[in-house]
Amino acid sequence: MTEITGSTPEWEKRFRAPRVSLPDWAEDAPERALFVSNATGTYELYAWDRATGEQRQATDRPNGTTDGVLSLDGEWIWWFSDTDGDEFGVWMRQPFTGGLDEPAVQGLAASYPAGLALGRDGTAVVGRSTDEEGSTLHVVRPGEAPIEIYRHRESAGVGDLSHDGALVAIEHTEHGDAMHSAVRVLRLDGSTVAELDDTEGGTRELGLEVLGFAPVEGDSRLLIGHQRRGRWEPFVWDPLTGEETALAIELAGDVNAEWYPDGSGLLIAHSFEARAELWRYDFAKAALVQVETPTGTVSGATARPDGSVEYLWSSAARPPEVRSTAGGVVLDPPGAAAPASVPVEDAWVEGPGGRVHALVQRPTGEGPFPTVFEIHGGPTWHDSDAFASGPAAWVDHGFAVVRVNYRGSTGYGREWTDALKHRVGLIELEDIAAVREWAVSSGLADPAKLVLSGGSWGGYLTLLGLGTQPDAWAAGLAAVPVADYVTAYHDEMEALKAMDRTLLGGTPEEVPERFAASSPLTYVDAVRAPVYISAGVNDPRCPIRQVENYVDRLAARGAVHEVYRYDAGHGSLVVEERIKQVRLELDFATKHLGLD
Repeated sequence: MTEITGSTPEWEKRFRAPRVSLPDWAEDAPERALFVSNATGTYELYAWDRATGEQRQATDRPNGTTDGVLSLDGEWIWWFSDTDGDEFGVWMRQPFTGGLDEPAVQGLAASYPAGLALGRDGTAVVGRSTDEEGSTLHVVRPGEAPIEIYRHRESAGVGDLSHDGALVAIEHTEHGDAMHSAVRVLRLDGSTVAELDDTEGGTRELGLEVLGFAPVEGDSRLLIGHQRRGRWEPFVWDPLTGEETALAIELAGDVNAEWYPDGSGLLIAHSFEARAELWRYDFAKAALVQVETPTGTVSGATARPDGSVEYLWSSAARPPEVRSTAGGVVLDPPGAAAPASVPVEDAWVEGPGGRVHALVQRPTGEGPFPTVFEIHGGPTWHDSDAFASGPAAWVDHGFAVVRVNYRGSTGYGREWTDALKHRVGLIELEDIAAVREWAVSSGLADPAKLVLSGGSWGGYLTLLGLGTQPDAWAAGLAAVPVADYVTAYHDEMEALKAMDRTLLGGTPEEVPERFAASSPLTYVDAVRAPVYISAGVNDPRCPIRQVENYVDRLAARGAVHEVYRYDAGHGSLVVEERIKQVRLELDFATKHLGLD
């Protein structure tokens, strides 16, 4: 990693500052842990022996590695090996204490990953997805050939193995709605034990999610996330008896959960209005007790065997830390911490589909300011009061930053998330337009210096917004975007094809008018603002060919644009590459807004 000196700009220091993820730990060897860090300048997996304090870099690849898991006994690190970020590959493994990597599974060809569950006897259940085969699940026992136990054209994935390794819970969308999964529990021979399908065959928009089997011997209960009351929340289901146990968790907003290691309670992660907090649900008392955390966002948490809770916390102003309820910081990355930024302010704006929540960060001085609308990806995601180096860089350069949790975002109830149907992209842009009007009328934003920006789905909305709202924006910055929806559909990974069929109601051949209405390519000739596009040449989610189609149309009419292509997939895990891309965006915006 490039050395940080006194002359290094604050915004670059935030990207270069060492970070660590929340450590994952081996269920039967809790002193063995695995985490992700950028300490070398590239995000890689690290093994951590908590008993001795020894840390060891486990992976070392040019474009980084972040997908890894420990075997339950802590003896092996499994990690997913793709090629330069294309997300298509195989599982590898290496001894926790170090040694050569080896294929974790013999006899399975490369694929997109669709879940992985590891058992105590060395058995693995491996989920795979390919364009040719759809979704397949395989049981792999030590020294034996893989056995296929499931196959379907629609999306499916491995959820969890029971404590005794006899049952596997899977999520599937055989009903054709890729946004609302059903849950099935199988024996390892592929026979069905039980099924839960809140969609009732695809006729209702109610999803289920596997949250995990009880971590206790002899306990077959399964924790399930559901949407039956208009938001995500958990209940307990025993697939052997069919008994369902509702939980008295009356918290506004979405609720996620995981088991405490002794099975006596649940660690509740509560997300509401761009903040997140923790609670403990006690089964014996049927009661909630808050786990004290600072105001901001808890982006990950885990309950330890001693009952303490470790969590990754940050706010927009303060960089992330791995903390423990037992006190102090659990895992301190080497080197100086990232410089602080400014806090967010909440803005609530009336939109055509209800109140829209936006997060605002202001630079020093008096407005109106040049303003970046930084649009999140997903679309099933949301911006939160969490530390983010990108928005902080814009604030350092005198820009206000507005982040909009448009319809389709999570964290505001099922109806808000599920509002994206058929008029995909156009719905989100209605909400962004409402917040834009507020930002200008309130005196925050200079209407002549508004930048529309985003990555992935946010990049898609940027290009679509530049074409459908050409007078609203002075510049556009689109990273790894969908630019030509029809070509993107044909070139993207199979799981995303299924998602697009759900969002738009069919394939491009079945509903061509919807794909056309939602495709940035349809409106490219109306774009007036200068456009900057960055794209990974190995991206399986927003493939490069459809980006090139859009760029060719811009070039054909002499539109002002710049394109940056880099050798990675859907974004980069290399710190200097990330800094380079942000610098290019900053330079492009300041030049075309006349601020350089």
